[in-house]
Amino acid sequence: MAMMITAGVAGVSAADPVLPGSDPEAAAAGGEPTAISLSAHRNVMAHRAVRLHGHVTPASGRRVLIQVGGRKLRAHTNARGGFKLRWRPPSSGTYRAHARVAGTPVRSKPRQINSFRPAAASYYGPGLYGGGLACGGTLTPSKLGVANKTLPCGAKVTLRYHGHTVTVPVIDRGPFSGNREYDLTAATKAKLGFPSTGTVLTTR
Repeated sequence: MAMMITAGVAGVSAADPVLPGSDPEAAAAGGEPTAISLSAHRNVMAHRAVRLHGHVTPASGRRVLIQVGGRKLRAHTNARGGFKLRWRPPSSGTYRAHARVAGTPVRSKPRQINSFRPAAASYYGPGLYGGGLACGGTLTPSKLGVANKTLPCGAKVTLRYHGHTVTVPVIDRGPFSGNREYDLTAATKAKLGFPSTGTVLTTR
């Protein structure tokens, strides 16, 4: 399973007056911030450290606040305006992160981080096409989705397998044999390049 998991995952300025909470000396040296960027790996494993990094323009010493997973993290830019820190996703899920220059309204674009855990899965479809789905609709060869015993109908699940990622809804109930958590439709299986049974990475 360890091999499969490894395979699956792989600023600021204008000559405006100093805003409340900003650093007057830094503002004098580089001007007020105009932009901040934030980058992070999009697909990571739960509980493993994720590197968040970015840059403030213009370059000067600035305090940066990063909000992710309900937490507020703090960093300070270097002389070139760069900053970096590490964060550990507390569980599997989909998180949004954004950065802000402290004391200013300057914010980065939000970044989505998919945090995965391993789950046993299989697929279904042949011999069942044309039949009804527990969440409504009919099972067809082109139907994207998964069956799960407990997740709400329509809940979005992001799955990853050997570098391939797909987000699909819960459309049915199952599987009802073994210790598998998900049954993938044939179309979902094909998009992931998933075999008949195995381990996928999931955000739910």
